[in-house]
Amino acid sequence: MAITTRHEPATTEQSRAKRLKAATIAVHETLDQRIMAAEPFRDRDRYGRFLWMQYEFHRDIDALYRHPALEAVLPDLAGRRRLDAIAHDLDHLALPIPEDGGAPAFGAGPIDLPTAFGWLYVAEGSNLGAAFLYKAAVALGFDASHGARHLAGHPDGRARHWREFTAALDTLDLSEDEDARVSAGARAAFSRVHELVGATLG
Repeated sequence: MAITTRHEPATTEQSRAKRLKAATIAVHETLDQRIMAAEPFRDRDRYGRFLWMQYEFHRDIDALYRHPALEAVLPDLAGRRRLDAIAHDLDHLALPIPEDGGAPAFGAGPIDLPTAFGWLYVAEGSNLGAAFLYKAAVALGFDASHGARHLAGHPDGRARHWREFTAALDTLDLSEDEDARVSAGARAAFSRVHELVGATLG
């Protein structure tokens, strides 16, 4: 499937991003509560485990940030990639890169683009919400240059970066079945993070 965009902007009622938020709000809120209950910013050890979780999730989706068809819709896609920043943060804490637990969610094979956008929705949304997490990391003594690079905001601002992503998402010209695969991809991404929270933070 080739991703194309509509020429006219989506109205509020047609907004795919808003529909996706409504469809995933329950699993999203449950995940947020679970992460914060695990106290990832209680101390350096817990924060290190949080970094492992982040690394494993972003390793799963790293191939998406290099996909030509996705880049055609999001020209700044490569600049949104955070895997190297998380590796940098782990290095500052003198922590090893997590062992590869198996095949990533998106590897070298064909990628279903609507599903991929669902996963990107979760990844990009987490970056928007990371302002609070960045402040918590600063309280532990970390910042954008030491230990919390991946949580730092984009130079253009988190909100603008998110609006650019949702604008691209909203203007995708998708069939009803493809639209459903976007939602399924987002739910799968949230489920994957749930799994990683259990494995790394307990």
